[in-house]
Amino acid sequence: MQPQALLSWSSGKDCAWTLHTLRQQAEIDVVGLVTTFNEAFDRVAMHGVRMDFVAAQAAAAGLPLWKVPLPWPCSNEIYELRMQTVFEQARSQGISHFAFGDLFLEEIRAYRERQLAGTGLEPIFPIWGTAADTSRLANDMLEAGLRATLTCVDPRQLDPQFAGREFNAALLAEFPASVDPCGERGEFHTFCHTAPIFDCPIPVQVGDIVERDGFWFADLSPTRFESV
Repeated sequence: MQPQALLSWSSGKDCAWTLHTLRQQAEIDVVGLVTTFNEAFDRVAMHGVRMDFVAAQAAAAGLPLWKVPLPWPCSNEIYELRMQTVFEQARSQGISHFAFGDLFLEEIRAYRERQLAGTGLEPIFPIWGTAADTSRLANDMLEAGLRATLTCVDPRQLDPQFAGREFNAALLAEFPASVDPCGERGEFHTFCHTAPIFDCPIPVQVGDIVERDGFWFADLSPTRFESV
């Protein structure tokens, strides 16, 4: 029997690609997606994505969604306590691994490893590499058919006009050299609506684009793809 894992799921392209990678490798069975969200607004905090869309992703991937509600504002202590409950539940179900879609930030990886120390869960980083790898990684995602929308932009690192744009080759060509192609330093966050691991696309359209708490968010609302 394959070892079982949960996957940290933010709704973005990197976690979607991580699930794709794990399924391609076929060494670990992902049995659930774990999403923390702002319970006051029912959205993934930094991505600004409605939980209805995250549930649609989980359904399209054929996996249960483990929802972790967080208060707003939320201290790191509360976050860690609620995640500890998830870890305990996972171990009680025989789950042995917890996967993350982190790319190269050493301090983030070290925090994950500390968080899971002593829980009985092994952290894994299937798409881990270096900052030099993310341009190729972004192109690999696009060539495999992954599509996403930029739902949050940090204006200190990237022009707000990129909010609501599609993550594609044209977008990558417009990024300043200082911006990581996958947004690993927080330049932007995405919602993945189409991916090899989804049995159907998640139909969305870009609505209002607003500034909130120093970031620019593109709100997503349901739509239907036109037949071609």
